[in-house]
Amino acid sequence: MSWHTKTIKEISTSLQTKEVSSQELATYFLQRISGATELNAFVDLNEEQTMREAKLADEDGALDAVLIGGVDPMDISSDALSQLLNTFVVSLEISHSSVTAIADVVLPVAAVVEKSGAFADWQGSVRSFAKAIEDATPRSDVKILSALADEMGTPINLPSVAATTREIDALGKWGGAKESFGSVSLTNTNAEIELSSWRQLLDLGSLQIGEANLAGTARKSIAHISAGRASQIGVKDGDSVKISSELGEITLPVVISEMSDNKVWVPRNSINSQVIPNLGFVRGAVKVVKA
Repeated sequence: MSWHTKTIKEISTSLQTKEVSSQELATYFLQRISGATELNAFVDLNEEQTMREAKLADEDGALDAVLIGGVDPMDISSDALSQLLNTFVVSLEISHSSVTAIADVVLPVAAVVEKSGAFADWQGSVRSFAKAIEDATPRSDVKILSALADEMGTPINLPSVAATTREIDALGKWGGAKESFGSVSLTNTNAEIELSSWRQLLDLGSLQIGEANLAGTARKSIAHISAGRASQIGVKDGDSVKISSELGEITLPVVISEMSDNKVWVPRNSINSQVIPNLGFVRGAVKVVKA
Protein backbone atom coordinates (compact mmCIF):
# COMPACT_ATOMS: atom_id res chain seq x y z
CA MET A 1 0.00 0.00 0.00
CA SER A 2 1.49 3.37 -1.03
CA TRP A 3 1.68 6.37 1.27
CA HIS A 4 -0.86 8.18 -0.87
CA THR A 5 -3.50 5.55 -0.14
CA LYS A 6 -2.82 5.17 3.58
CA THR A 7 -5.50 6.58 5.86
CA ILE A 8 -4.79 8.75 8.88
CA LYS A 9 -5.95 5.89 11.13
CA GLU A 10 -3.46 3.53 9.48
CA ILE A 11 -0.67 6.07 9.86
CA SER A 12 -1.51 6.53 13.54
CA THR A 13 -1.40 2.74 14.08
CA SER A 14 1.93 2.55 12.26
CA LEU A 15 3.39 5.26 14.48
CA GLN A 16 2.19 3.55 17.65
CA THR A 17 3.78 0.26 16.55
CA LYS A 18 6.92 2.13 15.42
CA GLU A 19 6.58 0.86 11.85
CA VAL A 20 7.36 4.33 10.52
CA SER A 21 9.52 7.23 11.66
CA SER A 22 8.53 10.84 12.10
CA GLN A 23 10.62 11.61 9.00
CA GLU A 24 8.50 9.17 6.96
CA LEU A 25 5.36 10.80 8.31
CA ALA A 26 6.65 14.23 7.29
CA THR A 27 7.44 12.85 3.83
CA TYR A 28 3.91 11.49 3.51
CA PHE A 29 2.44 14.83 4.55
CA LEU A 30 4.51 16.69 1.97
CA GLN A 31 3.47 14.20 -0.71
CA ARG A 32 -0.17 14.85 0.14
CA ILE A 33 0.36 18.61 -0.12
CA SER A 34 2.34 18.44 -3.38
CA GLY A 35 -0.24 16.04 -4.79
CA ALA A 36 -2.82 18.81 -4.81
CA THR A 37 -3.15 20.97 -7.92
CA GLU A 38 -1.19 23.78 -6.31
CA LEU A 39 -0.94 25.25 -2.84
CA ASN A 40 -2.32 28.65 -3.73
CA ALA A 41 -2.92 29.99 -0.24
CA PHE A 42 -1.06 29.90 3.04
CA VAL A 43 -3.51 30.78 5.78
CA ASP A 44 -2.81 31.83 9.36
CA LEU A 45 -6.09 31.62 11.27
CA ASN A 46 -5.23 34.12 13.98
CA GLU A 47 -7.71 36.70 12.72
CA GLU A 48 -11.36 36.57 11.80
CA GLN A 49 -10.58 38.51 8.62
CA THR A 50 -8.18 35.80 7.48
CA MET A 51 -10.83 33.17 8.10
CA ARG A 52 -13.21 35.03 5.81
CA GLU A 53 -10.50 35.19 3.14
CA ALA A 54 -9.90 31.46 3.56
CA LYS A 55 -13.61 30.78 3.11
CA LEU A 56 -13.72 32.83 -0.10
CA ALA A 57 -10.60 31.07 -1.38
CA ASP A 58 -12.14 27.70 -0.59
CA GLU A 59 -15.36 28.60 -2.42
CA ASP A 60 -13.29 29.60 -5.45
CA GLY A 61 -11.42 26.30 -5.34
CA ALA A 62 -8.13 28.09 -4.65
CA LEU A 63 -7.53 26.75 -1.15
CA ASP A 64 -5.99 23.28 -1.15
CA ALA A 65 -4.72 23.13 2.42
CA VAL A 66 -4.73 25.03 5.70
CA LEU A 67 -2.05 25.03 8.38
CA ILE A 68 -3.42 25.92 11.83
CA GLY A 69 -1.22 26.50 14.84
CA GLY A 70 -2.49 27.02 18.37
CA VAL A 71 -5.86 28.47 17.40
CA ASP A 72 -9.18 27.76 19.04
CA PRO A 73 -12.00 27.96 16.44
CA MET A 74 -14.15 29.73 19.03
CA ASP A 75 -11.71 32.64 18.74
CA ILE A 76 -12.55 33.01 15.05
CA SER A 77 -16.22 32.57 14.21
CA SER A 78 -19.20 30.40 14.98
CA ASP A 79 -18.89 28.49 11.69
CA ALA A 80 -15.08 28.33 11.44
CA LEU A 81 -14.88 24.55 11.76
CA SER A 82 -17.53 23.90 9.12
CA GLN A 83 -15.51 26.00 6.67
CA LEU A 84 -12.58 23.61 7.09
CA LEU A 85 -14.35 20.27 6.64
CA ASN A 86 -13.61 19.99 2.90
CA THR A 87 -10.03 21.27 3.14
CA PHE A 88 -6.80 19.40 3.90
CA VAL A 89 -6.05 20.54 7.47
CA VAL A 90 -2.68 20.36 9.22
CA SER A 91 -2.69 21.14 12.94
CA LEU A 92 0.30 22.16 15.08
CA GLU A 93 -0.83 21.47 18.65
CA ILE A 94 0.17 20.38 22.14
CA SER A 95 -3.15 18.80 23.13
CA HIS A 96 -6.39 17.51 21.65
CA SER A 97 -8.75 20.22 20.38
CA SER A 98 -11.68 20.69 18.05
CA VAL A 99 -9.13 21.41 15.29
CA THR A 100 -7.18 18.19 15.81
CA ALA A 101 -10.51 16.33 15.67
CA ILE A 102 -10.96 17.32 12.01
CA ALA A 103 -7.28 17.60 11.01
CA ASP A 104 -5.82 15.30 8.37
CA VAL A 105 -2.38 15.57 9.98
CA VAL A 106 -1.47 16.60 13.54
CA LEU A 107 2.13 17.59 14.24
CA PRO A 108 2.94 17.84 17.97
CA VAL A 109 4.88 20.95 18.97
CA ALA A 110 6.70 22.03 22.10
CA ALA A 111 4.75 23.65 24.92
CA VAL A 112 5.96 26.93 26.42
CA VAL A 113 8.03 25.20 29.14
CA GLU A 114 9.72 23.03 26.49
CA LYS A 115 11.13 25.88 24.40
CA SER A 116 12.48 29.40 24.60
CA GLY A 117 10.66 32.38 23.14
CA ALA A 118 8.89 35.62 23.95
CA PHE A 119 5.44 37.06 24.51
CA ALA A 120 4.41 40.48 23.19
CA ASP A 121 1.49 42.36 24.73
CA TRP A 122 -0.94 44.59 22.85
CA GLN A 123 1.38 47.57 23.41
CA GLY A 124 4.26 45.76 21.75
CA SER A 125 6.25 45.19 24.95
CA VAL A 126 8.22 41.95 24.72
CA ARG A 127 8.94 39.56 27.58
CA SER A 128 11.29 36.73 26.74
CA PHE A 129 11.54 33.38 28.51
CA ALA A 130 14.07 30.54 28.56
CA LYS A 131 13.47 26.83 28.10
CA ALA A 132 12.40 25.41 31.48
CA ILE A 133 12.75 21.68 30.74
CA GLU A 134 16.22 21.14 29.33
CA ASP A 135 15.75 17.54 28.19
CA ALA A 136 12.44 18.22 26.37
CA THR A 137 12.45 16.74 22.86
CA PRO A 138 9.43 18.27 21.03
CA ARG A 139 10.27 20.74 18.27
CA SER A 140 9.12 24.34 18.41
CA ASP A 141 6.43 25.64 16.06
CA VAL A 142 8.86 27.78 14.11
CA LYS A 143 11.31 24.89 13.57
CA ILE A 144 8.53 22.74 12.12
CA LEU A 145 7.29 25.59 9.92
CA SER A 146 10.80 26.26 8.67
CA ALA A 147 11.36 22.57 7.85
CA LEU A 148 8.07 22.38 5.94
CA ALA A 149 8.88 25.57 4.05
CA ASP A 150 12.29 24.19 3.08
CA GLU A 151 10.74 20.99 1.71
CA MET A 152 8.12 22.95 -0.24
CA GLY A 153 10.81 25.03 -1.94
CA THR A 154 9.90 28.31 -0.24
CA PRO A 155 12.40 28.54 2.65
CA ILE A 156 11.83 31.06 5.43
CA ASN A 157 15.31 30.41 6.90
CA LEU A 158 14.17 30.29 10.51
CA PRO A 159 15.63 27.02 11.84
CA SER A 160 15.44 28.04 15.50
CA VAL A 161 13.73 30.37 17.96
CA ALA A 162 16.99 32.32 18.28
CA ALA A 163 17.16 32.88 14.51
CA THR A 164 13.55 34.03 14.51
CA THR A 165 14.23 36.46 17.37
CA ARG A 166 17.18 37.96 15.51
CA GLU A 167 15.10 38.50 12.38
CA ILE A 168 12.26 40.13 14.29
CA ASP A 169 14.69 42.36 16.22
CA ALA A 170 16.28 43.41 12.92
CA LEU A 171 13.00 45.06 11.93
CA GLY A 172 13.56 47.66 14.64
CA LYS A 173 10.94 49.97 16.07
CA TRP A 174 8.44 52.07 14.15
CA GLY A 175 10.06 55.36 13.19
CA GLY A 176 7.19 56.97 11.32
CA ALA A 177 4.64 59.52 12.43
CA LYS A 178 2.17 58.54 15.13
CA GLU A 179 -1.51 58.36 14.34
CA SER A 180 -3.65 61.24 15.53
CA PHE A 181 -7.11 60.63 16.96
CA GLY A 182 -10.03 63.01 17.14
CA SER A 183 -13.22 62.90 19.18
CA VAL A 184 -16.42 61.55 17.66
CA SER A 185 -19.80 62.75 18.85
CA LEU A 186 -22.73 60.44 19.54
CA THR A 187 -25.21 61.06 16.74
CA ASN A 188 -27.96 58.46 17.17
CA THR A 189 -28.56 57.10 20.67
CA ASN A 190 -30.85 54.31 19.45
CA ALA A 191 -28.55 53.04 16.72
CA GLU A 192 -26.43 49.92 16.93
CA ILE A 193 -22.95 50.49 18.30
CA GLU A 194 -19.68 48.69 17.64
CA LEU A 195 -18.67 45.69 19.73
CA SER A 196 -15.03 45.38 20.70
CA SER A 197 -13.53 42.42 22.56
CA TRP A 198 -10.39 40.53 23.33
CA ARG A 199 -9.46 37.59 25.53
CA GLN A 200 -8.46 37.96 29.15
CA LEU A 201 -5.31 36.20 30.34
CA LEU A 202 -7.44 33.88 32.49
CA ASP A 203 -10.70 32.88 30.83
CA LEU A 204 -12.36 29.78 29.36
CA GLY A 205 -9.37 28.87 27.21
CA SER A 206 -8.76 25.21 26.41
CA LEU A 207 -5.42 25.11 28.25
CA GLN A 208 -7.15 26.12 31.49
CA ILE A 209 -9.65 23.26 31.52
CA GLY A 210 -9.59 21.48 34.88
CA GLU A 211 -7.77 24.33 36.66
CA ALA A 212 -10.57 25.41 38.99
CA ASN A 213 -8.24 27.14 41.47
CA LEU A 214 -6.57 29.16 38.72
CA ALA A 215 -9.96 30.02 37.23
CA GLY A 216 -11.03 31.38 40.61
CA THR A 217 -8.48 34.18 40.26
CA ALA A 218 -9.82 35.34 36.87
CA ARG A 219 -11.30 38.80 36.45
CA LYS A 220 -15.06 39.08 36.64
CA SER A 221 -16.84 39.57 33.33
CA ILE A 222 -18.00 43.16 32.89
CA ALA A 223 -19.00 45.39 30.00
CA HIS A 224 -17.40 48.80 29.44
CA ILE A 225 -19.28 51.75 27.93
CA SER A 226 -18.74 55.50 27.92
CA ALA A 227 -20.35 58.02 30.27
CA GLY A 228 -22.29 59.44 27.33
CA ARG A 229 -23.71 56.07 26.35
CA ALA A 230 -24.49 55.23 29.99
CA SER A 231 -26.44 58.48 30.33
CA GLN A 232 -28.40 57.79 27.15
CA ILE A 233 -29.54 54.30 28.20
CA GLY A 234 -29.96 55.22 31.87
CA VAL A 235 -27.39 53.05 33.66
CA LYS A 236 -24.69 53.62 36.26
CA ASP A 237 -21.70 51.59 37.45
CA GLY A 238 -22.79 48.15 38.58
CA ASP A 239 -26.08 48.08 36.67
CA SER A 240 -26.62 45.34 34.11
CA VAL A 241 -26.78 45.87 30.36
CA LYS A 242 -28.00 43.57 27.61
CA ILE A 243 -25.81 43.36 24.51
CA SER A 244 -27.58 41.73 21.56
CA SER A 245 -27.15 40.82 17.91
CA GLU A 246 -29.34 38.96 15.43
CA LEU A 247 -27.97 35.67 16.81
CA GLY A 248 -28.41 36.17 20.55
CA GLU A 249 -27.48 38.23 23.58
CA ILE A 250 -25.35 38.42 26.72
CA THR A 251 -26.08 40.31 29.94
CA LEU A 252 -23.27 41.74 32.06
CA PRO A 253 -22.71 44.30 34.81
CA VAL A 254 -21.42 47.55 33.39
CA VAL A 255 -18.49 49.83 34.21
CA ILE A 256 -18.37 53.37 32.87
CA SER A 257 -15.02 54.05 31.21
CA GLU A 258 -13.28 56.73 29.19
CA MET A 259 -13.96 55.51 25.66
CA SER A 260 -15.91 56.23 22.50
CA ASP A 261 -19.66 56.70 22.85
CA ASN A 262 -20.10 54.38 19.87
CA LYS A 263 -18.25 51.42 21.39
CA VAL A 264 -18.93 48.68 23.93
CA TRP A 265 -16.21 46.34 25.19
CA VAL A 266 -16.72 42.88 26.71
CA PRO A 267 -14.39 39.89 27.40
CA ARG A 268 -14.28 37.57 24.39
CA ASN A 269 -14.32 34.16 26.03
CA SER A 270 -15.01 34.43 29.77
CA ILE A 271 -17.71 33.17 32.11
CA ASN A 272 -21.06 34.75 31.07
CA SER A 273 -19.28 36.48 28.17
CA GLN A 274 -18.65 34.15 25.24
CA VAL A 275 -19.29 36.50 22.37
CA ILE A 276 -18.78 34.16 19.40
CA PRO A 277 -21.33 31.47 20.30
CA ASN A 278 -23.79 34.03 21.72
CA LEU A 279 -23.39 37.00 19.38
CA GLY A 280 -21.83 35.31 16.34
CA PHE A 281 -18.73 37.51 15.96
CA VAL A 282 -15.95 39.23 17.88
CA ARG A 283 -16.56 42.68 16.46
CA GLY A 284 -19.54 44.19 14.73
CA ALA A 285 -22.78 46.10 15.27
CA VAL A 286 -24.74 45.33 18.43
CA LYS A 287 -27.53 46.91 20.47
CA VAL A 288 -26.92 47.85 24.10
CA VAL A 289 -29.82 48.54 26.48
CA LYS A 290 -30.43 48.51 30.18
CA ALA A 291 -31.23 44.98 31.37
